Amino acid sequence: MLTDLHIAVIGGDARQLEVIRKLIQLDAKTSLIGFDQLDHGFTGATKYQIEELDFSDVDAIILPVPGTNHEGQVDTIFSNEKVVLTEEILKKTPEHCIIYSGISNGYLNELVKTTNRKLVQLFERDDVAIYNSIPTVEGTIMLVIQHTDFTIHGSNISVLGLGRVGMSVARSFAALGANVKVGARKSEHLARIAEMGLQPFYLSELDKEIADSDICINTIPYPILTAKTLSNVPTHALIIDLASKPGGTDFRYAEKRGIKAILAPGLPGIVAPKTAGQIVANVLVNLLKDAADAREEKK
Repeated sequence: MLTDLHIAVIGGDARQLEVIRKLIQLDAKTSLIGFDQLDHGFTGATKYQIEELDFSDVDAIILPVPGTNHEGQVDTIFSNEKVVLTEEILKKTPEHCIIYSGISNGYLNELVKTTNRKLVQLFERDDVAIYNSIPTVEGTIMLVIQHTDFTIHGSNISVLGLGRVGMSVARSFAALGANVKVGARKSEHLARIAEMGLQPFYLSELDKEIADSDICINTIPYPILTAKTLSNVPTHALIIDLASKPGGTDFRYAEKRGIKAILAPGLPGIVAPKTAGQIVANVLVNLLKDAADAREEKK
């Protein structure tokens, strides 16, 4: 149970609704910011404008998966209110207050450093990322079916990166009968790709290896599909970029060549928000309990 914990949930999409339900179920005092247009209310939670909430007894702040933008603004699809997380707000919180976010950026990193608060990036955790790769794969399959006029079975698919998402994507498309090859930098990753029964290649050879691809799925969050590389891609090919914004693809050049390229971060929140929210909620609850227990031990 989370009785006696005061938790502020600030902004977010449908995934946050599952987090809120879990917090209420476990008896946390739950304050909601950026949910004033939510159709249904939550018994046991209270809605506030950000300037109305007293942050002096808030034990944890839960941000959406993207965290904030580079000006500190938090996405709030259930409100027209402009919500900005500021240094002034965090300084009002108790010293033990922890900020939970899916990912972070320069603004958020500097904010917690300046205010000496702890930031936990949920999507840096293996458990969250691996669970989350399941709806990511399903969403990727959906996009491929929607945007191609040929079957996945028998098509040539290049997956870039063998991280937690890349591994799940590669395995799933191979199971659907595609000819899957996977590009990676590390020799141990290439060994794992071969062990999985897939075709490995070094990313340094990407320009050559991508030339016969019908579909390219990128999971690497830096410029990898450059104009030079894309000049070797067949014009009928489909590119799905799963990396966090702005992705790893030169979308301008892809459009110029007539190549369909889709930036698709956050697929779990689009195709399976309930499941994606439950994944985040279950991990959050354990982290909140651990933090509360640690504070009790120090007393």
